Amino acid sequence: MEWMKKGLMAIGVIALAGFFLNSVQGVGQDTENAGSGPETTNNKAVNDYNIYAIDFLEKLDFAGESVPLDEPDIRERMDRELLVNTYWQSNGLLLIKRAHKYFPVIEPILAKHGVPDDFKYLAVIESGLQNVVSPARATGFWQIMSSTGKEYGLEVNQNVDERYHLEKSTEVACEYLKKAKARFGSWTMAAAAYNAGQAGMARQQTRQKEKDYYDILLGEETGRYIFRILAVKEILSDPYKYGFNIEKKHMYTMVPTKKIKVDYEIDDLTDFAREHGINYKILKIHNPWLRETKLNNKSRKKYFIEIPEKGYYEVRSVK
Repeated sequence: MEWMKKGLMAIGVIALAGFFLNSVQGVGQDTENAGSGPETTNNKAVNDYNIYAIDFLEKLDFAGESVPLDEPDIRERMDRELLVNTYWQSNGLLLIKRAHKYFPVIEPILAKHGVPDDFKYLAVIESGLQNVVSPARATGFWQIMSSTGKEYGLEVNQNVDERYHLEKSTEVACEYLKKAKARFGSWTMAAAAYNAGQAGMARQQTRQKEKDYYDILLGEETGRYIFRILAVKEILSDPYKYGFNIEKKHMYTMVPTKKIKVDYEIDDLTDFAREHGINYKILKIHNPWLRETKLNNKSRKKYFIEIPEKGYYEVRSVK
């Protein structure tokens, strides 16, 4: 399969407002060699913003597989992604907040399938942990194409699209990654194949007579793909190390829900929502896989619709 070319997570775009705010007194500026450093007015620095390089990493792995950081091109590619993501602060904070909300759902599914925990960061760079749709129509947290979703057992149509179902789409991603790992022999290559497609990676292996991701010359997107995952892993694993000051009170959290079994047609989801004490908006927030205002179910298939527990939303009655 061929996976999307992502626009949303264009991590190569550096945000203009990317700086760490520091007190000048704590910067330790070399005044003798400052040259074009900040001018002062009444001993107060005009420019209080400072940009710092990040130390090169000495050791790093993806899914237990070592990254050859001693090689100059690998070290520079890794450094690029760390810099881009560290100094894109607004995006970094959002990813940290969303990871706190959604990783507890993703992690046990990866573990159940024997897929390394590091692959949760793949979902981060694919979608920013949002139900987005790419220009190529890849959809959901895991950016799954329609044909692939159907191939792996998801229901994908105008009425129901399970690519928007976090648990089910994570299951599909796991199955795809396991097949890719069996074909290529490494989790790193499996991750690259998630981006470029298994056929695309196999062609490059054959043409270049190489097997390892780090030894193959690839296009811009796939060539940066693993390093983007690694950068997000590094930052989200230790946000404070990279200047992200965030506390538990700032995090997003999952609203507890109960599952309602439905094996019948629902003519009006607004009425269904109100019968369960919520409104249509809240119903769709918690069940984004419901794509229309009704549920077609002539086959009497079993669906489970999530209804948030009471006390989390204020529902104002509409007459």
